[in-house]
Formats: sequence, structure tokens, C-alpha cells
Amino acid sequence: MEGQHFIITSLQIWEIEIGTTIRNIALEISKQNKVLYINTPLDHFTWLRSRNRPKSDHRIDVIRKKMPPVKQINENLWVLNFPFMIYSVNRLPTSFLFDFFNKINNRKMARYIQKQAKTLNFDNNILFIDNDIYRSQYMKEFLSPRLSIYYRRDYVIGRSYWKKNGTRLEPKLILKSDLVMANSEYFRKELSQNNPNSFLFETGVNMEIYTPTKTYPTPEEIRGIPRPIVGYVGSVNIWRLDEEVMCLMAEERPEYSFVYTGPEDDHFKKSRLHQFKNVYFTGSKEVCNLPSYIFAFDICINPQIINDITLGNYPLKIDEYLALGKPVVATETPGMIESFYDQVHLAKNAEDYLRLIDLALEESKDENLQIQRIKFAHTHSWECRVNMMYKTLESFMEQKNESYN
Repeated sequence: MEGQHFIITSLQIWEIEIGTTIRNIALEISKQNKVLYINTPLDHFTWLRSRNRPKSDHRIDVIRKKMPPVKQINENLWVLNFPFMIYSVNRLPTSFLFDFFNKINNRKMARYIQKQAKTLNFDNNILFIDNDIYRSQYMKEFLSPRLSIYYRRDYVIGRSYWKKNGTRLEPKLILKSDLVMANSEYFRKELSQNNPNSFLFETGVNMEIYTPTKTYPTPEEIRGIPRPIVGYVGSVNIWRLDEEVMCLMAEERPEYSFVYTGPEDDHFKKSRLHQFKNVYFTGSKEVCNLPSYIFAFDICINPQIINDITLGNYPLKIDEYLALGKPVVATETPGMIESFYDQVHLAKNAEDYLRLIDLALEESKDENLQIQRIKFAHTHSWECRVNMMYKTLESFMEQKNESYN
């Protein structure tokens, strides 16, 4: 698929500190097509709560006319910021009030998107909605795209912010979308109940960053940590990670060092994990530096807790671990079984983790297994993933008797 025009809306702003699936998708699509990436607008409540946080500064600067609303990332990719704020709607007491003001927000955003899209010569657009249930609820109606796609890559309605309105609005967005995509078969099966045009679109890995033939320098803060090192990369938060498993591993394997690289939430900042001498937290790191940390680990882990949010999740970090040939131990979930059963040691409980990290350490020097993991990760590159998406779109639109010329 070449020469198409994509408008992408997402819950995540382009400048978020950690790497994101949707940003990688946008970059890959922009290699052959034009992309207008829509940054989420600030609402009044969020602005008051987070105006001192760096990730909000660029949006505030646009509102204050200190920055232009459109930023060009590459030849085919632009990021759009809104020069205004929208209503804060999630705390409204009734569904009627929420829907009324949310539709006003959608209309205001859509008008500005149309204005900027016209300036950039975008037309006959493909709308790609990345989990943006509220702010994109009416975008299909207001933008009149050639094709509308809803992509569920996280079970956001499992979180408290989304439960009140998201549980009733996501099914509506799924139903009205032309196509629905999911990053796990578990999600796809669920979504197909509301829209039979539901397809699998799994997360990929950026092979330009995770290059197994490259020798990455060991980060200075890890150089003095005793080996073997069991490492994790990603957000350290209570709704994704199993604190009990993490504590048990540190307690039962004092000869191992456990390194967690990523931002901690308030719960983990106060966790008793900080009391263990063999547990280390490095904090958040730039995406380009993450391979150096993974390369320095002997074993990689993903000790997910089992809940509605993680049950069908496809963890990008698993592909990143495997791309550098690392043995991996992760919590067994339907998504992990579907995608990584033959490549990753899957743990059902805390005792499994103890046994499997021992086994993974024995395998850490096996060059044949390293090569096997790397080859597998290459089949999950973003180029492969997006090309599969293109085939799905082309097949669907051919059935609609549409022409790409």
C-alpha cells in the first residue's frame, strides 16, 4: 500500500517519554504513505493537574502561540497539536451530560483537523483510532474518512478512569468502525462479537534499534551490579506487575541481581522491594538507550499480574528481549501462549518463576538458542506487522470495490 493518507488519533501524545506502539506504527506507515498524527488536546482539568509536567509543555506552548500547531517529523509525517483546550467531561454526573459535551469536543477537534489536513493536502483519508474511545467517538461522522479503523492494543476500560463511560462507548465505536484491529487473538475474538470485521494486528519490534550484531555499552549504573542480572524494561506500576512475585524472587534468589528499568508509580516507589540489597531501580530511560540495558541483562523477565488489563495484552518488551537473543521468563497469559509459547518460559505462579529463572540462566550462554530467538524476533519487525495490516486493508477495500488508483 502506497500513497495513502492516514489520520491517526491516539491516547498517547507523540512526545511521551517511553517508546510507544502507535508511534512506531506511524513511523512505519510514513515510509510509504502520508500520516497526520493527532496529539490529544489538553482539557481544563488535566491542564490544572499537570501543567508543570514537561510532557504537557509543548501543548501549552501551542495554546499560548509560542509554537506552531503542526510539527513535521519526516517527509511524510506531521504531528498536530490543538491551539485550544477542550471540556473536561469524565467527571460529569450523567451519561447524557458526558455525551453532550464530549460530542462538542469531538466536533471542535474535527473541524481543526479538517482545516490542517486540507492545508497539508490530505484527502480521501484513512482514519486510524488507537484506543481513543472518548475523543474519537464521533470522528468517523465528522471527518467522513474513506475507511475508519479502531485499534485496541490495551484493555483501557479495565482502568477506573474509563469504566464509567468507556464500557458503554467502546462497543459503540467498535460497531460503527469499518474495521477493528486487535493486538492479540484474545482481544480479536472478543471484539468480533460486536464487529465481524475484526482482525489481528500484533505489536512489532524496531529492528533498527534492537540490532543483535551490535555490541552495546554497559550503562554506568549497571557496571558495578553483581551478576547474574535478571532485568525488566517498562513501566513499573501496580496494575501491570506482580509485586508478590518480584519480592519472592529477590528473597529466594539473593545471589541474583534484579534490575528494573522504567518509571515507577507511587505504589512501587514505596514498595518493600527497595529494602532488598539485590534489587535495583534505574528509573525511566530514553528509548534509544533501552537496548544497552537489555544487552547487559543475563535474563529478562515480565512478571505481569493477571487482571483484565493484562489478560489479553501483547507485551512489546518480549519482542525486544528476544531481538537481542535474551532468554525470557514471563507470566503465562492467553496472549503469551498464542504468540510466544515456543520462545519464552511461561510461569503460572511465583514458584514457577524461581524454577524458570534458574533454567533461563543455564540457557543464557547457548548460542544456538540466541540465534533462534533473534530469528523469531525478526518475523515480528514493524515492517512485517504493518505489511500484514496493509494486506488486510487492501483485501477489505477490494471487497468494497474500491480502487487505490
